[in-house]
Amino acid sequence: MSSSTLRLAVVIASVREGRFGPVVGEWFAEQARRHDGFEVDLIDLADADLPVALPAVSPRIEPNPQRPAGMLDLTARLDAADAMVVVTPDINNSYPASIKTAIDWHYTQWDRKAIGFVGYSGASGGLNAIAHLRQVFAELNAHTIRDYVSFPRYYQQFDAEGRWTAPSESEAAAAGMLDQLHWWASALAAARVAA
Repeated sequence: MSSSTLRLAVVIASVREGRFGPVVGEWFAEQARRHDGFEVDLIDLADADLPVALPAVSPRIEPNPQRPAGMLDLTARLDAADAMVVVTPDINNSYPASIKTAIDWHYTQWDRKAIGFVGYSGASGGLNAIAHLRQVFAELNAHTIRDYVSFPRYYQQFDAEGRWTAPSESEAAAAGMLDQLHWWASALAAARVAA
């Protein structure tokens, strides 16, 4: 990994049965690999133990509580990341409970890091989830970047094998977002080292 290559965690937020998130997550991870500024780690929250019952002590007091064994890999991978991209659908006009649970079990892992978003859903393209997640990440002292990728009617944009079939605007949006994410992640990584 060169000095300008950053560790990017691409987090598939949905864990529901029959979900489309892995298709979108794989597509975006490939865009990030092509960008050449990131070492990409594709994380599927369906592989982590995410209990809804949280520790009794606030993360501001105990930012790294004892976590379930099935969450330790997720924690280590988030900790190692310089930047994250959350791949999320809209569920009931907001984000999935699984990503909120993953966020709430972690604190320092998000602090002073750049966060990007890829949304997908029927009509809104995940924009409701993205808007709500921006509010959550602001509380964790993370920087959400302005640009995003959105797939309204995502089911019309991929074939049965999960291959991208739509016009190239989404690839251009991903490239622009990755440029912005790399800039912010570089600046924040340097600032964390200097602090």
